[in-house]
This record gives sequence, structure tokens and C-alpha cells, in this order.
Amino acid sequence: MRNGFRLWNIRKWRTKMLHMLSMGRTFLLLMLGSFLFFVMLGLGGMAENKLNTSPVSSMKGFAGSLSSGFFMDMLGMEVPHLDKEKGTSAFSGEKMTTFVFQMLTSVNPRDPKSLLAKEMPGMGTTDPVLLRSASGNQNLDPPEDFHLPPEPETEGKSEQPSKAEEPKEAEKPPAKEPEPGAKKEPGNPGAAKQEPKGQDKAQTPPAANAGKKVVMIYHSHPREAYNPLLGKTSDNPSSTSPDKNVMLVGKYVADKLEKMGVGAIHSQKDYMSAVDNYNYNYSYKYSRQTVKEAMAQNSGLAYLIDIHRDSQKHGKTTTSIHGKNYAQVFFIIGHANKNWRKNEAFANAIHERLEKAYPGISRGVWGKTSSQGNGEYNQSLSEHSILIEVGGIDSTEEELKRTADVLAQMIAEVYFKEQKAEKASADKSGSAQKAGSGS
Repeated sequence: MRNGFRLWNIRKWRTKMLHMLSMGRTFLLLMLGSFLFFVMLGLGGMAENKLNTSPVSSMKGFAGSLSSGFFMDMLGMEVPHLDKEKGTSAFSGEKMTTFVFQMLTSVNPRDPKSLLAKEMPGMGTTDPVLLRSASGNQNLDPPEDFHLPPEPETEGKSEQPSKAEEPKEAEKPPAKEPEPGAKKEPGNPGAAKQEPKGQDKAQTPPAANAGKKVVMIYHSHPREAYNPLLGKTSDNPSSTSPDKNVMLVGKYVADKLEKMGVGAIHSQKDYMSAVDNYNYNYSYKYSRQTVKEAMAQNSGLAYLIDIHRDSQKHGKTTTSIHGKNYAQVFFIIGHANKNWRKNEAFANAIHERLEKAYPGISRGVWGKTSSQGNGEYNQSLSEHSILIEVGGIDSTEEELKRTADVLAQMIAEVYFKEQKAEKASADKSGSAQKAGSGS
């Protein structure tokens, strides 16, 4: 009886031991598998940063469509009290369904066009990539650009290619690429020289011109205008008047920066009238030359802002804050520039400040490749070079003025913060050198 009990007891403990060993082996395999998975994930991320200069085919654009609160709420499900002080949860059934559906199908339920793009070759290649989402663009509407030259009838100039003819013209390579920067002087058609230096300086108060210029506001498509300023209705309003096109926004931004103590210059160069043999397809080459000339004359010029106008209607380009309407803005980053991440960081610094102080004005940070436009947008000239689309074709002067003031304020904040960081770094370096020499 006692021997039988002992045998049964040994058999019981042996079974428990084998069960524990089996669980330990399983746990060890899971731990090893998780370790290898995260190592491979890290190596893949490092390889992506080195080899892939554009996030178009990566998860970055997709993940950018979700707010940081969405991921915080996901963590809050596992970490107690993480989201205790938060109000409305971003982790809703609708957003979770959208997230899973888009992850599995690559189709955005909020954008039916994405379903057609999967079936029609080439349809999805022209879509910008969302890099940073914004509260002012819940439907994730991308920026829309009117790529053809402005309507000639608004200018009173010689006949320009029509909308139907322009694509054919774009296919023909020009006999000789026009020289950027050549200017036809009024009253002397045969003379061509560079734009007078005083033209940019005239845009800022005389007292401020004596200071260091660090910001340049310019326009690669200077004739992009606004219907309310023209007093008409058009799907592509254009004007040579600086008071009716994007130059007005640029002037507001530059003047506001000067008042805040940030030296700024504003180029009002109209390339269609200033360049011989003007070709719309070379817009960014013309403006690049203008920027390079300005940088040569101002050694401190590093913040380059190319201001454009979106082509969408008033309902999609306007937001109301405390009962006042503001023109909304898009930030565009060109991925043909291999250092685009630095430009994105600058754009995101402005975008985040807008989201915090004036939620609804920003419509997000978007990336474009050469298949979706110029693809570079002169952003290789400086890591603080960005393109901003302000308002749409129906934005009013009051809306543009309010947004220009706010935009200038955020640019100034980013500039002063970076200057403070550079000064602190220089002081720290100087102190270290003194300490070293003293020893």
C-alpha cells in the first residue's frame, strides 16, 4: 500500500515536471522569436532610412492619417491611468474599423477614389502622401493643384496656350531651355538684366532693412489668385496684380515677420512677364535662380517659404475659430530631395504649433514625388525650405490676412527657438573649451 502510494506520488511529480519543462520550452521559443522579430524590425527600419528616400510605398503615409491620441488610447488599454485625464477617446469603433480596413485593403473608406485607383493603372500615382494629419482635415483630402498656366484673358497679354493645347506643348522639348532670371525691362525690350535689388527690399519697412535677413518669401507660381479679390468666379483665377494674387499673402507674412523682429525679404517677381521664352514647366527653375541670387546677397538667408494657393473651393479651404474665418494651409514636402526629412521636421514644427494654438488651420503635411509635381520644390537649397499652400480659390482678403499673421507668428516662434538652441549649444561648447585650456 505504501509502495503504491510512493509510486503514484513519483508519477504525479514527474508529470508536473514534464509539464513545466514543456511550458518553459514554449516560453523560451516565444521569447527567442520575439527577440528575433524586433531585431529584424530594427534592421529593416535602419535599411529603410538608408535606402528609401521616399515614404510613398511605406506605412509612414498611412500611419500619418491617425492622430497621436489614437495610439495613446491603444496604449491606455494596457497601461492603467495612462489616459485617465483625457476627455473624448480617439480610439472609437469608427476609427478602429477604418484603420483595420485600410491596413488590409489599402483602400481609404473616406476616399472612394482610392478604390478606383486600385483598378485603374496610373490613377493613384498622382496622389500626395499624408505625412502628418491635422484636425482641419478630418476627411484626409489631399491638396489640389492647377498645373496649367493662368488664364490669359485676365492678364491682357499676348495669347498663351489654351488648356486643351497645353499638355501637347509640355510634351515637346524646347529647342533651348530659357535662362532663369532674365528680365525684360519696360521701355527697352532689347535689354535683359537681373531683377533690381530694390524690388525685394521695398516689401519691408526701411528701418528693418538694416538688420540681418533670415527668411525669404517667394512664389514659384506668382499669378495664382483669389476670386473674391478679383470680383469674379473662376476655377483657376489668375492675376498680375500683387494685391490680388498670392503675393498679397507673401507681403502679409513678410511684414508680420519684420514687426516681430525676424528679418524677411519678399520677392514679387512675375516670371511670365520677366522671363524671355517663358515656359510654365520651368517655374521652379526660375524661382530657384531668384532664391539663389537672394542667398548670395544675404548670407544669413536660410528660411525659404514658397507660398502657393490651393485649387479647392471655399468649403474645403476655410475654418472658423472663435467666430472668425481663416484660410487653411497645406505643407508640401518634395521627396525628390534626398534630405527631405529635415524639411519635413521644419514644416512639422510649424504645423504642430498651429494644431496647438489654432486647431483647424493646418490641413496637414503632405509629401510629393516627381510623379506628383516638381518633386523637389527648391527644398534642397536649405533644410528650412518648404512650400505652403494658403487658402483656396474662394478665400477672402480677411481670411488670408488672419492666416498670414498666424503663420508668420508660428514661423517666428520656430526661428527664435532654434536660435536659442544654437546659442545655448555655442555657449556650452565655449565653456568646455575654456575648461579644457584651463587644465
